[in-house]
Amino acid sequence: MEEQGLPTATIITDVFANTGKAFTSLVGKPEFPFLLCPHPITGIGQEDLEARIRQLTPQVSRLLLEGRL
Repeated sequence: MEEQGLPTATIITDVFANTGKAFTSLVGKPEFPFLLCPHPITGIGQEDLEARIRQLTPQVSRLLLEGRL
């Protein structure tokens, strides 16, 4: 989508950070920005999930509107 001019915000949990870095390098985009949130995201309860969303919202907005973190 990025290559088509559509901004994206990729979010993965922190246990997959190394996998994310390896993948972005593998596809030739080592500087591709992605956001990390604490693992896990399932089974944590609505309140905790919403807190994580609020924490990530400024970074998601920056990526979508400015293309940077």
